[in-house]
Amino acid sequence: MFLTISTTGTPERPATDLGYLLHKHPDKAQTFSTAHGTAHVFYPEATAERCTAALLLEVDPVALVRRGKGKGRGGAPDAALAQYVNDRPYAASSLLSVAMTTVFKSALNGACRALPERAGEALPLRIEVPALPARGGAELVNRLFAPLGWTHVEAVAVPLDERFPEWGDSRYVRLVLEGELRLADALRQLYVLLPVLDDAKHYWVAPDEVDKLLRAGEGWLARHPEQRLITSRYLSRRRGLTRQAMERLELVRLAESDDLEVESVDNAVDETTDTEEKPVPLAERRRDAILEALRAAGASRVLDLGCGQGQLLQALLKDVRFTEIVGVDVSMRALTVAARRLKLDRMGEQQAGRITLRQGALTYTDKRLKGYDAAVLSEVIEHLDLPRLPALEYAVFGSARPRTVLVTTPNVEYNVRWETLPAGHVRHGDHRFEWTREEFRDWAGQVAGRHGYAVEFVPVGPDDPEVGPPTQMAVFTMTTAPGTTKEEKAA
Repeated sequence: MFLTISTTGTPERPATDLGYLLHKHPDKAQTFSTAHGTAHVFYPEATAERCTAALLLEVDPVALVRRGKGKGRGGAPDAALAQYVNDRPYAASSLLSVAMTTVFKSALNGACRALPERAGEALPLRIEVPALPARGGAELVNRLFAPLGWTHVEAVAVPLDERFPEWGDSRYVRLVLEGELRLADALRQLYVLLPVLDDAKHYWVAPDEVDKLLRAGEGWLARHPEQRLITSRYLSRRRGLTRQAMERLELVRLAESDDLEVESVDNAVDETTDTEEKPVPLAERRRDAILEALRAAGASRVLDLGCGQGQLLQALLKDVRFTEIVGVDVSMRALTVAARRLKLDRMGEQQAGRITLRQGALTYTDKRLKGYDAAVLSEVIEHLDLPRLPALEYAVFGSARPRTVLVTTPNVEYNVRWETLPAGHVRHGDHRFEWTREEFRDWAGQVAGRHGYAVEFVPVGPDDPEVGPPTQMAVFTMTTAPGTTKEEKAA
């Protein structure tokens, strides 16, 4: 297995800086022991104008088979000869990726004490892999590398035998990549995509491979158009691991969209306490009020937007008139708790067919949410920053457009009745605002007018004559057909 990394330079910024970035001296040939053979690093050329580093991996196929002990691709018992006669010593694969983590560990991490500023800069790079297995051919190679910033991606199919062109091409290509990228980014891409193109791992894929994939894919995988294919192949098509990786990548994408840290997005669940506010009777009254309004609207297909830990979903499932129930939340931890609360893994097939859990941000449109009878936003809007409310408004009322929308939110005027709540404090640490009855009615009225809905207001909980109820609910009912409001026409 063989690959080369080349760069060009000037007398002021010599190309031999590549040696510092790789932590391998250009004047030396170095040898390293890896899990699957011996790796050699040497420099065919090293001048101020141009420098090339080469990585050669000598694989011991006999030792590889013995280490496999008859399991997996490393030692399939039904292909004894193929265990010893194969392409592993010659074609780049996951074995080369593993060798890169051993030989170029610091470079993969973007660390360079000698030239830290160069490690953070994009360099003019040329990477060549003479023999690369490509299940999917040159077209797939281009689909994988072209979105990653390379200005030139060349994948030339290797013929089965040049003397007999009628035999056609092999599954191998000669890969050339050119462009200006950080060295660490280029190495991480190769680390992930070499085994993806080979569509095989030469070792057991354990759960920690998900973490390895996310670390190597940081900054590019979450938005790659072939994300699902890359994830599935890298994890050897293990469905559970692939699903876990895809969920975490979606969380990364959502966090990047709002320029937030992942931890701040996935914070909907307090792992030590139930976030359902006290007293519990109010939470039950709120659910009862929502269920009553949904029944009055004749809804059977219902969206619970911002479903959290699934308390409302559980109540909806108990009523057979709700035939399709979808819970949506940005937090995978919340959805995991909801699935556990609903006992989805033990639910009968017919019952399970009524419920779906989806990860999604409510401030983005989602065509999968169109066509439902009703949507519920229960204690959701107050968790958003006020500038984000218009985005949620359009995603729900302008894009999804259910016939009925229920919105509940705290009535800040009632807070004076909570003896344990200090004056001036909101009810939950994550609440960005809490509205008076007048503020809520004003917002709801404007939303209804913009999107062709009528709105009514329902008190939830004891309706105090001075400060009103603890929870206020708006019931929006569509009055205008989809596509007829000014905002929809403009969109």
